[in-house]
Amino acid sequence: MRRPVLLLIALLFALPCLGQVVRLKVDDTIQPVSAEYIHRGIDFAAQEHATAVLIELKTPGGLVTSTREIIHDILTSPVPVIVYVAPSGANAASAGFFILESADIAAMAPGTNTGAAHPVALAFGVSETKQDDTMKMKIENDLAAFMRSYAEKRGRNVALAESAVRESKAFSDKEALDQHLIDLIAKNDNDLLTQLNGRTIRRFDGSTVVMHTASQPITEYDPSLRERIMGFLVDPNIAFLIFAIGAIALYAEFNHPGAIIPGVLGVVFILLAIFAFDLLPIRFAAVTLILASFAFFILEAKYTTHGLLGIGGVVLLTLGALLLVDAPIPEMRIHLFTAIAVAIPFGLITVFLMTIAIRARRNKVTTGVAGMIGQSGVTRSPLTPSGQVVVLGEIWNARASITIPAGEPIVVRAMDGLTLLVEPVNKAAAEPLVHR
Repeated sequence: MRRPVLLLIALLFALPCLGQVVRLKVDDTIQPVSAEYIHRGIDFAAQEHATAVLIELKTPGGLVTSTREIIHDILTSPVPVIVYVAPSGANAASAGFFILESADIAAMAPGTNTGAAHPVALAFGVSETKQDDTMKMKIENDLAAFMRSYAEKRGRNVALAESAVRESKAFSDKEALDQHLIDLIAKNDNDLLTQLNGRTIRRFDGSTVVMHTASQPITEYDPSLRERIMGFLVDPNIAFLIFAIGAIALYAEFNHPGAIIPGVLGVVFILLAIFAFDLLPIRFAAVTLILASFAFFILEAKYTTHGLLGIGGVVLLTLGALLLVDAPIPEMRIHLFTAIAVAIPFGLITVFLMTIAIRARRNKVTTGVAGMIGQSGVTRSPLTPSGQVVVLGEIWNARASITIPAGEPIVVRAMDGLTLLVEPVNKAAAEPLVHR
């Protein structure tokens, strides 16, 4: 009887060690794809009854909407969430600071930094108006209140956390620990879990949990194939490049109907670009600039402007690309190099293709009956009024309204079946046709 009781007691003590820690790695900007990945990872940890979720974070920042979604998932997670800024040399800036402060356990590796969470407004040289200042103040106050709403319940230094939002203050790992913005500094994952073992934490809902993390197995939770593809496409530089390739392919199909392959590739690439842009904050004024650049390229091919319209199109396309994504950090905008590298070749290719198409439409038809009208030749035998002529290197039966000697140049005016109706180029050399 004593042995089963002892086994039961041993099992009860061993149960806390039977869990797992689910690890998510976020090494990217904060956008809808990363928000979806973290949401699925937390759901997976809850389904597996994991001991904790470990989010290894390295990010320059990102979108406010996606940040709010991630923080909502962390605050409502049934499983304790650890946010760990790692590895050494990494940072959790801007949106990353908001996510770090929302965690049940906030940790950093040595040599990392965080903060600089002031909201960024894109001006691009536009003068700031009083209304812009008012809007910036509204955004700043809203995000400061958002930070206070959970930092205080997490036991963080609320005033200092708010200063990162209002004054863009940034902190090293030691500064963050000394000033109660994070809970601990750990060299690696194992050191982190060892330090957490036996610690009692207060969840956001007020409940308390004793962490049993020592020697816990770490389960990697990787992004799905869909999330990897979306993560690749959501890079605005990649999305803009795909859009440009798709536009050129469609243009080639319109100029050469029936080629099929350019048309199929163009549709696929354009749809992929639209899908990617749908995940990003797009400025429709920039879309107008891009469409105007296309019009300039077409007009350059149609009219002789000595490249002025073409240069204007390149400038408009470059500006449109730079202004296209209204993101808060440079990593989520189209780079100047990408914009220029796409705009100049795109303009040259478009003008070249358009010029070929316009010239082809202006050229005369050179086949069939229409192709023979107006062609020059020479009489092979006298036309009295019928005879033979040589046109385009071929011998034809011909008929004229006057007698034309052999060897005289002629021009084709019409066709009657397979007989050419011609007249002399030099009418003075022709003899009037005498009927006998």
